[in-house]
Amino acid sequence: MIQEEYREGLEELAAHYKDVLTLLGEDPSREGLEKTPMRVAKAMQTLTRGYQMDAHKVLTDALFREDYSQMVIVKDIDFFSLCEHHMLPFYGKAHVAYIPNGYITGLSKIARVVDIYAHRLQVQERMTQQIKDCIQETLKPLGVMVVVEAKHMCMQMRGIEKQNSITTTSDFSGAFNQAKTRQEFMNLIHNNQI
Repeated sequence: MIQEEYREGLEELAAHYKDVLTLLGEDPSREGLEKTPMRVAKAMQTLTRGYQMDAHKVLTDALFREDYSQMVIVKDIDFFSLCEHHMLPFYGKAHVAYIPNGYITGLSKIARVVDIYAHRLQVQERMTQQIKDCIQETLKPLGVMVVVEAKHMCMQMRGIEKQNSITTTSDFSGAFNQAKTRQEFMNLIHNNQI
């Protein structure tokens, strides 16, 4: 089991959630809700832990000189985030590619970058761009492309209530400005063979 470290302000956050329960018409002293404010406060700190992490440092901590200059793809990276508009989850998969320009990073570091930006209050469009920008600025590759596919609970549970819609966003730079390179990436991420 992972031991979480909680940030300053946990008690104050829990007190606010106790007030929220009262404002919703609940009794926060009821047996089933007594510990709920602290549980929610801890959950929110976990779900927003990306604010405390430096994605650029994650990449540079595992930076290696390598003359490889073909596409490196890490696909099907599961992520969970919170929509900043309703603070409801959106979740899905991110697919990331870069073409090295003298340096590579550890493959798990690409997934960690996705995790860091997902663990902030987000919109999918900005998260996609932040992942691309971080890799481009830190590794300075010949190009980066990011595709994010997600389901949004704010569309499923409330509002339009559409259960099976998937939102896809993409962003790219450098060599991926060429349609042929983008198409190669898209073909590779949608090919389920290893």
